[in-house]
Amino acid sequence: MSDLEGFGYRQELRRALGTRDLLVYGMIFMVPIAPFSVFGFVWHDARGMVPLAYAVGLLGMFFTAMSYAAMSRAFPMAGSVYSYVHRGLHEVPGFFAGWMILLDYIMVPALLYIFSAVALAPLLPNVPAWPWLIAFVVFNAVVNLLGVQLSARVNLWMLALELLTLVLFIVLALLALHAGRGAGALTLRPIYDPAVFSLATVTGATSIAVLSFLGFDGISTLAEESRGGLGSVARATVGALLLVGVMFIAQTWIATDLARGMSFASLETAFYEIAERAGGRWLRNLSLVSVVLAAGVANAMAAQAAVSRVLYAMARDRQLPAVLARVHARYQTPYVSTLVVAGISMLVGLLFVTRVDDLSRIVNFGALSGFVLLHLAVIAHFIVRARSRNWLRHLLMPLGGLLVIGYVLYEMDRRAKLMGAAWIAVGAVYFVLLRMLGRRARLEVEQR
Repeated sequence: MSDLEGFGYRQELRRALGTRDLLVYGMIFMVPIAPFSVFGFVWHDARGMVPLAYAVGLLGMFFTAMSYAAMSRAFPMAGSVYSYVHRGLHEVPGFFAGWMILLDYIMVPALLYIFSAVALAPLLPNVPAWPWLIAFVVFNAVVNLLGVQLSARVNLWMLALELLTLVLFIVLALLALHAGRGAGALTLRPIYDPAVFSLATVTGATSIAVLSFLGFDGISTLAEESRGGLGSVARATVGALLLVGVMFIAQTWIATDLARGMSFASLETAFYEIAERAGGRWLRNLSLVSVVLAAGVANAMAAQAAVSRVLYAMARDRQLPAVLARVHARYQTPYVSTLVVAGISMLVGLLFVTRVDDLSRIVNFGALSGFVLLHLAVIAHFIVRARSRNWLRHLLMPLGGLLVIGYVLYEMDRRAKLMGAAWIAVGAVYFVLLRMLGRRARLEVEQR
């Protein structure tokens, strides 16, 4: 009997992904050049201390990655944080963990399409955003429907392009600093500027910066398609986070020093203006094209795959309509969930095309709320239920994650918290109705 069957499920998805595939998937989901898109917003809120915001984000996400690693070994199934909280804590918080992570995963593809449309605007100013949204949605949905093996091959080529662009930027930016542009050298000011530093300032900016890290958690949604054993998801989760986190800090540190003295035309294009200072117009355009392909194709494709697996897992447990758990007979992919996500992504993208900062904060609220429940589930499962004495991994690290993420949530923009609370309220109503309908169905069966 397989590990999956031991939890009462059948193996329906195709096990085709090795540890390298999972690692690439996680890096693609986070996007090594993700700061290109949100640099201006983080720079504004952090008052120039962009790499510090990313370092704080990496700390909180590291604790979270360790919790994911622990739970992926204990519960090797699709569904990510929903499955972990459902099994490790209780089915009620498990539902809300899944509900909150859906706010992240469902909104992320739409956010990525908007980033891509914004990046394309300077190159093709006469083309509106909606044709790009439709094109990206259709392409990613088709690739995801055709199976994880095709997605893995596309991911590998996309990752190579992103890393090449990043290396070119870092080399040319360092040469520009050496030539006297910007700060003229790497300084400590992007890490700590006593003139403007405050904990609230940094954590407020971190609430945007953590958007770049979201994706390492998506690796766990592919647990039922992994062929690398119990440790494969755990290794890929922690490894992808650390690799990309170092890249985030390095590129934003260099970019912040190179930007010294600049006035940006807009926060959306801030990084591209820095790239132009580093290497000229061609580097700016290469950065734009790379972000478009990374966000609109690779990252959004990974996000679509992740959320379709969460919907699949929740529907399989009768937490969502059963139709979402249908698997394609030939391609062994959750095709109904994939199509539903594609439709929602298109709709949300069109609604928020001029409100990218609001959408980014909503995404972060959903993810961070789910992570809070994940850390509680680790403590409940390992310390309380299993009587684990591994205090570092099963108690101190989850507590560290709770403190960092809880404070970032506390300092998050008020509008994001209000919209997040509204999403929780909708989930609560749906959950109550679900329970009432389930109870009525059981009574009818008993009366027969």
